[in-house]
Amino acid sequence: MGAKIYTRSGDSGETGLYRGPRVGKDCLRIETCGTIDELNCAIGLIRAEKIPPRADALLASVQNRLFELGAEVATPDAQRQGTQYITAEYVRELEEAIDQLDRELPALDRFILPGGERAGALAHFARAVCRRAERRLVALVREGLELGTPLSPVVLAFINRLSDFLFVLARWLNHQAGVTEHPWEPPPRKG
Repeated sequence: MGAKIYTRSGDSGETGLYRGPRVGKDCLRIETCGTIDELNCAIGLIRAEKIPPRADALLASVQNRLFELGAEVATPDAQRQGTQYITAEYVRELEEAIDQLDRELPALDRFILPGGERAGALAHFARAVCRRAERRLVALVREGLELGTPLSPVVLAFINRLSDFLFVLARWLNHQAGVTEHPWEPPPRKG
């Protein structure tokens, strides 16, 4: 039998950072890691659907990148500790995927409502979780600058591009399924 999954070391509301001190489970760094984990789970839900192999391969890569991002965020000084994994190349890979998928979509000239077929709707949901992870990362980057433990600015570019990717992927999955997008209908102008 392997090691037990529970250690009881977190029963007091603290957890350990990777190669760092113990901190409260409500600290910003842990909150950010948790939101990144939630995003990874949301992407797993998309992959649990019957989606085209091309989309599944892209999402598998994203899930691995999110584990790397989580490790980087969970390390107080990622550069010194050797866990600064997110690179500008990862951002370029997302941009290439966005451009390839977007070429297959009708032009977008209005806001659209999140939804569509199940995988597309889940991709919209993952995009919203990604934006929350981005907000947490922005706060953590600012905190790190103040405390002298900066995160690489590339993490912000990566998470920002990832939300763009998830938006385009949602549209692409719906388009592949033959589902029509529903535009937002703004209220009539007054006056």
